[in-house]
Amino acid sequence: MHSTSHFALAYVLALGAADPPTSTGEQQLPSHWRMFRGNPQQTGVAPSTLPDKLGVRWKAELKEPVTSTAAIVDGVVYVGADDNALHALDFATGTALWRYEVKEAVRSSPTIIDGVAYFGDQEGVFHAVDTRTHKAKWTFKTDAEIVSSANYESGRVVFGSYDAFVYCLSADEGTLLWKFETGGRVHGSPGILEGQVIVAGCDEHLHILKLSDGQEVSRVSMGSVSGASAAIVDSKVYVGTYGHQFLGIDWKAGQVLWTHEDPDRQFPILSSAAVMDQIVVVGGRDKRLHAFDRQTGQLQWAFLTNGRIDASPVIAGSRVFIGSADGNLYAVDRTTGKETWRFETGAPISASPSVAGGCLIVGNEDGVVYCFCGT
Repeated sequence: MHSTSHFALAYVLALGAADPPTSTGEQQLPSHWRMFRGNPQQTGVAPSTLPDKLGVRWKAELKEPVTSTAAIVDGVVYVGADDNALHALDFATGTALWRYEVKEAVRSSPTIIDGVAYFGDQEGVFHAVDTRTHKAKWTFKTDAEIVSSANYESGRVVFGSYDAFVYCLSADEGTLLWKFETGGRVHGSPGILEGQVIVAGCDEHLHILKLSDGQEVSRVSMGSVSGASAAIVDSKVYVGTYGHQFLGIDWKAGQVLWTHEDPDRQFPILSSAAVMDQIVVVGGRDKRLHAFDRQTGQLQWAFLTNGRIDASPVIAGSRVFIGSADGNLYAVDRTTGKETWRFETGAPISASPSVAGGCLIVGNEDGVVYCFCGT
């Protein structure tokens, strides 16, 4: 994101589901990362670890900023960019395979299911693109830009729009199954668990909707606008707000369990959280990556970078990977919060990492997509 961006773009998050392990050479490594946060519950956890030592296998220059998080499926990397296109790159080499052009920037992250790429654009058009023919299977028009990435379950595609609606479409036909009107823009991506759609909105509420018909089951006040995607673990949801707070919420009971707010540094949290075991990790505009005890909200550690963190972290084994506006991609020990590795990309990173096949993919705002693998 550029410093001149308006508020709507200021909390561009970047938007993954991981498949069971498949053979990659001699190793058994998951070869897919299908959507923004790694699974429909948006927990931001990679299904495998990464090599201790990482180096650049390739980089692809797309010229315009990349704030979309890549999807990786069947040896292809799919990523949107501000050059008004969805790009398909070879996972092994970074070579451009094809591109699908739209009328405005692609800042939502693609979701790849059964040979179809689902994503929205800044014109407000939601696209379903056949990855074999590289042509539109169908499109659906909303009334405002789409930054939210799509979630998927049982033939249904769910996403939000800046027109304040959450949409549920038929994955096959693109027909509207239902839409739910919130009280503000929907920037983050909806999570799905137990037949419920859980989405944080700019109307200061966490909404729990029925996937079947879009009826609202309940809502929980978050006290402020949220541009983040809610991470869901069982009955708990973890989400940050523009009002400087990070919340632990029991969505089934409909109540906030705990709230963390730094008394000394009042900065918005636009990053979406990653959750593993007892730790929930999230970035902030205070330039820090924070780790909390997910039961109590107690701060466990904070790692300082040199720029704000609007990107969302990914946990891979014992490490947390995060990009910062300072242009660095960092690896931080999940237990101690100590830096274990960094790489300078030369431009702010607001996209989130994707992990598959023993490699990590991330783009930056100079339009460069990097692939890091073992050295």
